[in-house]
Amino acid sequence: MPTEEILSIEKLVYGGEGLARPDGRVVLIPYVAAGEMVRAEIQPVKKDLFRGRLLEVLSPAASRLPAACPYFQRCGGCQFQHLDYAHQVQQKIAALREVLRRIGKIDFTDDIAAITGEPWQYRNRVQLHIERGAVGYFEHGSRRLCAIESCPIASPALNRAIAMLNAHAAQLGSYQGAVELFTNETEVQVNVLERASRAVYSIFESIGSPAPIEYQGFHVSRNSFFQVNRFLLDGLVECAIADHQGDSALDLYAGVGLFAKALAGRFRQVTAIESGHSAFRDLAQNLGDRVSSRNTTVEEYLAGFEGRPDLILADPPRAGLTKHVVADLTRIQAASVVIVACDPATLARDLQGLIAGGYRIHKIMLVDLFPQTFHLETVVELRR
Repeated sequence: MPTEEILSIEKLVYGGEGLARPDGRVVLIPYVAAGEMVRAEIQPVKKDLFRGRLLEVLSPAASRLPAACPYFQRCGGCQFQHLDYAHQVQQKIAALREVLRRIGKIDFTDDIAAITGEPWQYRNRVQLHIERGAVGYFEHGSRRLCAIESCPIASPALNRAIAMLNAHAAQLGSYQGAVELFTNETEVQVNVLERASRAVYSIFESIGSPAPIEYQGFHVSRNSFFQVNRFLLDGLVECAIADHQGDSALDLYAGVGLFAKALAGRFRQVTAIESGHSAFRDLAQNLGDRVSSRNTTVEEYLAGFEGRPDLILADPPRAGLTKHVVADLTRIQAASVVIVACDPATLARDLQGLIAGGYRIHKIMLVDLFPQTFHLETVVELRR
């Protein structure tokens, strides 16, 4: 049965929740800040783990401020809107260090610099759920719909699209499904994720089309991955490539060519590896013969690779590198390896393997692609 307790919040952990330890128990509670005293309803989820629901902040932290979004704490999209933005960034750096220590046994004591941008209206892509004419995101920790009229972290063009969908609520009728919207602020790309009637499709077509769009010099199809922060693309690329240059470079998990394009201006020979068919087609169109593009998995490509490039850059999915990729990277022994990671837990695991294989961490940087949320992007450079 749930019980009410007064909790002292020790710190925030990766995932955005606050950690409290009443009587030696571990309690995780969202929407709090380190140092706060709160009243919460808690219940067990495992033998030694409890989760809490915030009822009242008894002693607010100096970093706490009113949330800018009326759906905050109901919508599951944001976790940090109650915190001053500079404090959000510092909490992410602290969470990153903690995950590296706990999972990778890596005690990185050097500075971790942060690259930041505009913390609102930054998203160029959103996935919206639609139920019986209501448009929104899922509620925190559930699949219940939180209907919205606008989203403060979505770009102006996406908010106009959300308003247009709401204006067609009656015509959406009993449709239940999801739609992904991507924009360059001039066009909106629409990717309908579930089957819909012709009438519903016509509503989606009124706000955009499934056709590829041009995004800051990149051809991007609807099934191709592209970074979601419209303000920090250049900052991310500059952070990852820095002053690297030389004879040869590999771009692993290359997507549509975001990093390969910049690498092609620094290295005589660049090979880009991308397994997704849609992204590979975009990659080939974006870069042509400026790079050597291969439509295969990173595992398959590296297994037969011989040579020692000056730089290997890897931007893997959330699952990170596989054990086979880590083993091949240590075998190849490139002078420098740069990893762009969206999950610190899998990053910590991969770094542990690379360090055991003879690499050392040269620098770690946080690129805050996801303000107001616990998500973070990390760029790590390793050298032999």
